[in-house]
Amino acid sequence: MTTLTTQLAAHFQKITANNKQDLLCNGLKGIEKESLRISAQGLIAQTPHPKFLGSALTHPHITTDYSESLLEFITPPFVNSVETLKFLHNIHRHVYKNLDNEILLATSMPCGIKNENSIKIADYGKSNIGQMKQIYRLGLSHRYGRSMQAIAGVHFNYSVPMPLFQELYAQDESGISLEEFISAAYFALIRNFQRQGWLLLYLFGASPAICKQFFHNRPHNLSNSFQEFDPHTLYQPYATSLRMSDIGYKNDKQSQLKIDFNTLNGYVESLNMAMNTPDVDYEAIGIKSNGAYQQLNSNQLQIENEYYSTVRPKQISASGEKPTLALKYRGVQYIEIRSLDVNIFEPIGINQHQANFIEAFLLHCLLNESPLQSSHEQKINNNNQLLVAYQGRKPNLQLNKHGKNISLQAWSSQILTDMQDICAVLDADKINKPYTSALNWQQQCVNNSALTPSAKILAAMQKQQQSYSGFSLSTSKQHANYFTQQAPLNSALQQQFDQMMLTSQQQQFELETSDLLSLDEFLNQYFMQH
Repeated sequence: MTTLTTQLAAHFQKITANNKQDLLCNGLKGIEKESLRISAQGLIAQTPHPKFLGSALTHPHITTDYSESLLEFITPPFVNSVETLKFLHNIHRHVYKNLDNEILLATSMPCGIKNENSIKIADYGKSNIGQMKQIYRLGLSHRYGRSMQAIAGVHFNYSVPMPLFQELYAQDESGISLEEFISAAYFALIRNFQRQGWLLLYLFGASPAICKQFFHNRPHNLSNSFQEFDPHTLYQPYATSLRMSDIGYKNDKQSQLKIDFNTLNGYVESLNMAMNTPDVDYEAIGIKSNGAYQQLNSNQLQIENEYYSTVRPKQISASGEKPTLALKYRGVQYIEIRSLDVNIFEPIGINQHQANFIEAFLLHCLLNESPLQSSHEQKINNNNQLLVAYQGRKPNLQLNKHGKNISLQAWSSQILTDMQDICAVLDADKINKPYTSALNWQQQCVNNSALTPSAKILAAMQKQQQSYSGFSLSTSKQHANYFTQQAPLNSALQQQFDQMMLTSQQQQFELETSDLLSLDEFLNQYFMQH
């Protein structure tokens, strides 16, 4: 294992020396993008998941996340991220051709929430698995509140090219199997992402402000340090991604969990520990009230997905299989980057520059030395992320690198310089050099924080004298007009979406009519898996 974590950089040198650098190309890229459905007046939609979109439980590309109104669009993985973004674009076209007097909110932080009860928990039908998903979300509402669960984001899924893994493995001397090597390499990537992932918050963070309404059902002390932009908006002048701060997905409860990112076995065991350790506060909620489930259990985590991390190792699970077991028995298949805000300036929430940069950045994380991580270093990494979330554009902001202070700009420039060779490799057969172009643009953003999305949002709000909700709503309407004015999907693609709608509805019906176990028995069997 030590050989792997300290010699990946040397492996890269061998790859280029042997003229095999093209092995870095052709990794698979997929995207999951969340968006709140809202009314034309900007209020969170109270309508059920539209039937024309199919079953949220079984549709492969259009589902819901926490709330009935929080849509989630899922692309297949593609070798070329141009195709990934094109597929995501077409999902938006399909949805917008059928939305009835509703639009999609273009921001990560929710607006238009009157109260917690206006956020309807997603409904997945009467099947056991559908009820389990809804109970899990009800548990989240008791534990963290519904407002936090209405936050939207963009998840970037990436799998390293298998030929690259095979070449790296051929150079490895640790004596482990190829599958073990691949999982260990992914965890090395993850650790480096945790060390340097704050860079994505600085470059792509798009939530520097928030509606005051968001705090109505949250602890008031969280809002004390904020400045008032206008009577309806709170903000931090140098913030990049409040979504990734402790008013968003960061919370004290989860920060106390000791999740191990050094090895696959350690990761699985530490997650299982959290899923089997009772929590006093959650025990007070109770599992059932008057016979109705309030949460799946009263442990620190109900299921794996409750643990929020900026990056997750993933393996495709079989139906009803626990994700930790899928990882344990088949290893890591890809990683999921979860720290991206919805880009308000892009109709689909992400652009090609971002996708190119993230791919190169992940390869950089893979191919650089990645020592094992202590709990002390985990705290440092988390603190760096929180600093950038709240103050990332502050002049001369100091971060902690290996126990020493370094400015965000200096560290960012070091990372971007290290990425140049990787971008050159990815650009080898491309005339317009899209990866190097993306890298150069991000260097400009490092040099001038006014070019970052978070700075541009505040500048636009100031110029247009709009609140955060007003700016979000007006931009959302612009995106809605963009999609509704486009030509219809070609007949073949429209037929595919129509068929997926019908197939998903039939699959949900079959699940609901084929359950042989009671819900209690189903849940007991699910959690007894080992």
